[in-house]
Amino acid sequence: MSTTPINSYRLTQKLHPLSLLAQLTSRHATGCLRVFTHEVSWSINLEDGKLTYASYSDNLFERLDNHLRRLSQKIPTLNSATRVHLRLMFEPKNGNQSIQYADYQAICWLVNQDYLTSTQAGNLIDSLAKEVLESFLVVQEGSYEFYPESSWDELPKFCHLDLRLIVEYCQKQLRNRQNMQLPVNDNRGSLVFSTAKSPQTQSQIQNGQRLPRQNNFESSENRNNKVAEPFVRKSLYTIACIDDSQTVLNSIKLFLGENAFSVVAVNDPLKALMQILRSKPDLILLDVEMPNLDGYELCSLLRRHSAFKDTPIIMVTGRTGFIDRAKAKMVRASGYLTKPFTQPELLKIVFKHIG
Repeated sequence: MSTTPINSYRLTQKLHPLSLLAQLTSRHATGCLRVFTHEVSWSINLEDGKLTYASYSDNLFERLDNHLRRLSQKIPTLNSATRVHLRLMFEPKNGNQSIQYADYQAICWLVNQDYLTSTQAGNLIDSLAKEVLESFLVVQEGSYEFYPESSWDELPKFCHLDLRLIVEYCQKQLRNRQNMQLPVNDNRGSLVFSTAKSPQTQSQIQNGQRLPRQNNFESSENRNNKVAEPFVRKSLYTIACIDDSQTVLNSIKLFLGENAFSVVAVNDPLKALMQILRSKPDLILLDVEMPNLDGYELCSLLRRHSAFKDTPIIMVTGRTGFIDRAKAKMVRASGYLTKPFTQPELLKIVFKHIG
């Protein structure tokens, strides 16, 4: 495999994306092509001239989330809670890239946690690459560099895609957008790239690649003839919420919505113990300030019951004082969530305690 870099230019100049990709493919290059404009950048990773990943800095995790949302129709565990958890772990904070190849590492995590198979990850990367390269092919000015990337070599690879076929597909999509007079992006301009004499359909391109077709991206004909899949249980975890405020309960239901959680809402603390016994929750969110029986007392009662001695109990309150936190520890609460809280804050503490 060749690791000899093509010429590297960091000064802004006229770019020919198709020519750059053609050089790398013909040389069976291995490394990372990085292309920069004033505001955005592209990273195109290759191994022996084959594409292993392509990324575009603009709306990085929004793009990944959009693709995962579409996949969630086939894979219910890729629900909003899972996707928010993913972003909390990997999305750079405050614009600083704290994790190298953060979006790709997020995909690796999904495979490692069995949310995706390796083949499904390969198909996801294929779909992302087409979107990324479509935006790259219309770049007219910028700078670039190509170099071996040791940190990338250490990551698992899920596919080796035929770059020529992907480019042909992207060119067809760009021609269609031009014909429909739809904007591609802020760098759009007249296309100067040659097109294949016999443009392939999307399904033909996918069949021409090394990855086998998966249900997530199968043709409409196959979907129509497909045998129904086994039922997948929608609710992975049961969360009990005990709060005398219906507004708070509704907010928690909304924040924990979709398929990851079955939410048991209880607004009467005196009836809470029996309802919790019936539902056998994986985690309990317990309001501190309730009439008749406060949260600390109820937490103490729950801890005395053998069924709940190890169940995570999170105290939810607007109090932030040291004494209140000390009380929570005394009754063996697992955590403390301060009102008002955001969806990411709620999901973060829930996932922390249910793994």
